[in-house]
Amino acid sequence: MKYSRAEGSDGIIRYGIVEGNDFITIDRAPYESYERTGEVLKLDGLKLLSPVDFSKAVCIGLNYRDHAEEFGLPIPETPVVFMKPSTCQLGYGGGIIYPDMCHRLDYEAELAVVIGKVCHNVSEEDAYDYILGMTIANDVTARDLQPKNGQWTVAKCFDTFLPLGPYIETDTDGRDLMITSRVNGETKQMSRTSNLIFSIPYLVSYLSHVMTLLPGDVISTGTPGGISGMKKGDVVEIEIEKLGILRNTII
Repeated sequence: MKYSRAEGSDGIIRYGIVEGNDFITIDRAPYESYERTGEVLKLDGLKLLSPVDFSKAVCIGLNYRDHAEEFGLPIPETPVVFMKPSTCQLGYGGGIIYPDMCHRLDYEAELAVVIGKVCHNVSEEDAYDYILGMTIANDVTARDLQPKNGQWTVAKCFDTFLPLGPYIETDTDGRDLMITSRVNGETKQMSRTSNLIFSIPYLVSYLSHVMTLLPGDVISTGTPGGISGMKKGDVVEIEIEKLGILRNTII
């Protein structure tokens, strides 16, 4: 099943089930016990938002070997973890704001996990019981503001720096999906999620022993090698097999 979140021409934000071009509205977020409202809208008449309004996005750095190598950094023995605030969220088609203080703005294609229920101290074996589904993330980074060693908060946390979507897909476990990024139609990254150093179940379990993950929270699992800069006016696309395409413009 595919879920999304959208704003209609009436300014009302709704959650819904996506079936073709139909947006079948539901009365609350899909990680809660919901009911269909009976309202069906056309997807192409809606503004797609981040498919989930998360309390926190927990992101993993250097989780593909080739990405660590392109920065000359050692392969991590434990996950490299940082967080993005809810103000980073952006939906399909939204404009990624190029900050004035930034002189190199990078895309990072990532598979994102959406948590479906309160997750605390869970095992790897039980991790999938706590996942609602998968979506696409672009971990936008002000690269020139990111030190090789030390905190990445400034480089990672500007407004609009975490486009998500367009949908949450519940019918895949995310273990082996093709992941690709393109800028203005030119392929920049290409890998498979099976190349993750730390797997999805491991990350859910590991993070749940550090912090309580709440319904709607996002784990962005890391990017493969091939990152580079973007400029204003560029169109960046992140495509993940079975999940669709996330498209945004740099403004």
